[in-house]
Amino acid sequence: MAFPDDPLETSVSVLVDGEWEEVAAEVYTRSPISIERGRPNEATVVNPSKGTLVFNNRSGDWSPRNPRSPRFGKIGRNTPLRIAVPGTVPYLALTGDPADTAATPNHASLNMTGDLDLRVEVSGDLYGTATTRNLIGKLDGTGGPTYLLQISTVGTLRLRWATGPAVYDSFTLPLPGGLPRRVALRAALDVDDGAGGYLVRMYWAPSLAGPWTRFGEEFAPGVGTTTVYPSAEPLLIAPSTPTSSTPGVPFAGRIYGAEVRNASGTVVAAPDFTTQALGSTSFVDSTGKTWTLNGTAEITNRRFRLHGEVPSWSPSWDVSGKDIETPVEVAGIMRRLLQGDKALDSALRRSVPTSQGIVAYWPMEEQAGATQAYSPMAGVKPMKVTGLTFAAVDTLPSSAPLPTLKAPSSILATAPAPPAGSLGWSVTWLYRLDQAPAVERTYMGITSSGTVRRWAFVFAASGSRVVGYDSDSNEVVNNAIGTGSDLFNQWVQVTFRARQSGGSVEWRIDWQDPGGDAGGFGTTYTGTAGRCTGVTSPSAGFHTDLDGMALGHIGIFSLYQPSAYVGAVTGYAPETALTRMARLASEESNLPLSWVDGNTTQDSEWMGPQRPGKLLDLVQEAADADGGLLYENRDALALIYRDRATFYNQTPGLVLNYAADGEVAPPLEPLDDDKDVRNDRTVSRLGGSSGHAVVKEGPLSVLAPPDGVGVYDDSVTLNVYADAQTERIAAWRAHLGTWDSARYPSVHVNLAAAPHLIDRVLDLDIGDLIRINNLPEWMPPGPVDLLVQGYAEVIDLYAWDIVFNCEPAGPWEVGVRDDAHRGRRNTAGSELAAAVDADDTTLSVTTTLGPQWVDAFVAYEFPLDVIVGGEVMTVTSITGTVQDTYARTLATGWGTATSGQAWTTSGGASADYSVQGA
Repeated sequence: MAFPDDPLETSVSVLVDGEWEEVAAEVYTRSPISIERGRPNEATVVNPSKGTLVFNNRSGDWSPRNPRSPRFGKIGRNTPLRIAVPGTVPYLALTGDPADTAATPNHASLNMTGDLDLRVEVSGDLYGTATTRNLIGKLDGTGGPTYLLQISTVGTLRLRWATGPAVYDSFTLPLPGGLPRRVALRAALDVDDGAGGYLVRMYWAPSLAGPWTRFGEEFAPGVGTTTVYPSAEPLLIAPSTPTSSTPGVPFAGRIYGAEVRNASGTVVAAPDFTTQALGSTSFVDSTGKTWTLNGTAEITNRRFRLHGEVPSWSPSWDVSGKDIETPVEVAGIMRRLLQGDKALDSALRRSVPTSQGIVAYWPMEEQAGATQAYSPMAGVKPMKVTGLTFAAVDTLPSSAPLPTLKAPSSILATAPAPPAGSLGWSVTWLYRLDQAPAVERTYMGITSSGTVRRWAFVFAASGSRVVGYDSDSNEVVNNAIGTGSDLFNQWVQVTFRARQSGGSVEWRIDWQDPGGDAGGFGTTYTGTAGRCTGVTSPSAGFHTDLDGMALGHIGIFSLYQPSAYVGAVTGYAPETALTRMARLASEESNLPLSWVDGNTTQDSEWMGPQRPGKLLDLVQEAADADGGLLYENRDALALIYRDRATFYNQTPGLVLNYAADGEVAPPLEPLDDDKDVRNDRTVSRLGGSSGHAVVKEGPLSVLAPPDGVGVYDDSVTLNVYADAQTERIAAWRAHLGTWDSARYPSVHVNLAAAPHLIDRVLDLDIGDLIRINNLPEWMPPGPVDLLVQGYAEVIDLYAWDIVFNCEPAGPWEVGVRDDAHRGRRNTAGSELAAAVDADDTTLSVTTTLGPQWVDAFVAYEFPLDVIVGGEVMTVTSITGTVQDTYARTLATGWGTATSGQAWTTSGGASADYSVQGA
């Protein structure tokens, strides 16, 4: 890139009539473009992304209500706008539209019937999606695959292939968590493993050049080889398979290259988009095959810096009326999501009406002044009620407040007919009664059209009973059931179901503590099951023994075994923070969300019940419980979540050399202050207990100065699942709040002065690690590692400045069991046993507390790094022990012969010269 000698070719595009229109030529260059993302400097919360620019509006084209403008009626509030800059590496840009593909015609070499190896290098959403996305493959002419590599739902890699006409086989493996944003994926099929079967193996690599790392177990299905059934269709990048047995949509993102190899390992197709001219629509790959781009697929080097919306347009002009401009402030999607005031319905209210077999449903979540209970389902009449006190009980986390009974209260609701062909029916409801009646009382009634016209459900302290009456009020069923005290003083979910079995009716009743114990009873009677026609109370109304009983979420189903309440009844607790976010994103079409880590069932914290709340608040609640970061995607109008585990032990995304001209622009100002110090932390579980962690020793402990800094306390309430989580989280937060290092709140990079950093800066995103090497001699030795929390960016014709907002990365360097470097355990205290000076390379050190340092015979432990008096040293050996005294040979200053640091001591205890494992 010639920048800054040539002007920076910034791209600004606006979505008009469903297509992106390039409008950079209409943006004033006299006003630079500015962009802000993530956490602003010194802030603790993520703000919506923001961009500012000014349109030249002398033509009137940027006045949305100007009928003379060609954009009249096509731009307005929340028109999508994106800002991009040129990178140095071309790629194939795909939007996910079925028309956007790269294709090469069918060729004999592409019709492998034997072993198959598919590889593709991509950058895009690998994990957070509710749809399967197709990367590369051949179709069979019916919408199914001849062979196809896909990223399946929730971050899995799938290989599919045809074994005959419209007959398919497949294998799927979860992608490893935390893969690079640009990554090569590979699946290899061995159709005959020599042992009467076939194998599938899957790999990932930093690029198509490798090295390849296999993940998961190889797929060996047992006896039987396989084959790949050929077709005459072209080979496609990002095909669409809408009619396949496993539908898939085209991949949206960047494709850098792909390879298809046959049984001998010979490359039979190899499109390399990184070597193609920008804007080209056709090229020949290294195997001689011609590739053609279709739809809006394009070869570009454009790298997006902001995807947003324009919430307002405000044309302005000078007094002459000749200088007319329209300044706009582009906002990320988070701004719009934060504007909404409507809370999502309760977990049960959201789940039950959309469940399979639902016929009628009454949540009973009305406000206090209600006189009936409505149904959210079309065609279902409201429930008639008397004597209910609505919104009286708020102890079921998966529900809004529910009503209680007060005798002689009553309920009456009718259900429409179920679909024809239903073979059974069921009714589910929830109740809570804290005191068991001394004598039997009916607490629910069901009406039906079968032999039994009225079912009565009875309980008492002594047990339960189910009674069924025919149309003449004769008893058809009367079964006593031995139940215990667990039907009282807690919420109970009841399901009654009936179905026809020849000339008999099978019926069963089940009680369950939501998320806990369950039990039931069932038997048969002679007759017909009919259908459920409604629910009712006893004819005289509920008895006074039931006063205060809470009741709600009555659902009627045309299924014998409904699953509508599974998960939802507990508010989906326990589920991980990532699982909750993924589920909410799949339920809400207005929440486009992806995540950095692929494993939704591990790593992130277990969540408590999902209570009613605003959509973004619920997502942020999960992020807060996990300790990760929710921010906006710059490649799409969407959100990204980065879970806590992805911050651990990172490889630097950007390495800056302070000594090199231009790599770190001034000012670089460390702060040794107490802004982020928190050494006494309390974490409470929402609706539960608390955990407490206090740092009692060390330079940032609660001890009075100079032994510590005094008490810095705080508290937070998190919606985690178990009380046991709170103490662990409090300890982690105390660790973060007492990391003893200087803060570097901002790092300034001037890309006009250091254009060689452009691609690495373009790859860097929120949460990534910056390392600064070769700080001046008046600073502590060793590199400074920082985590990017956000940044402010200014783009001009001949200027491009980025100021990264950072926090120390040190506390995120964590131990890893069985790891050669991070699996080492530190001593609890060491001190010099003899005086040293600046040119010594051997130190005599005594362990004063905790485990001893390893002896020299453990050769695999070396080298290891230690910090001595603020200096990082590399230990190459440890020899001899006399009363825990060790001689250490060290190469100081990160591998240099000498650090040049002039330090001396007479030995003995000294906090300044204590040794810590680095």
